[in-house]
Amino acid sequence: MYIQVKVKTKAKKKELIKVDEETYKISVVEAPEKNKANFAIIDLLAEYFGISKSQVKIVSGQSSPIKLINIEI
Repeated sequence: MYIQVKVKTKAKKKELIKVDEETYKISVVEAPEKNKANFAIIDLLAEYFGISKSQVKIVSGQSSPIKLINIEI
């Protein structure tokens, strides 16, 4: 399943909001440096979907606030 994620980094708290079936808004406290924010996004999505982190892959948007993510369920 592919989802689109709009990310806000350096937020005050972690948050995941489902906008619709394929779109989510995520806030993470990590800064967008050395892939810290991307790892936090993967952790948050894995926890939300109840899957392992290896089942979550960022397909595109590694350095963009809008990312395409593949969730292997």
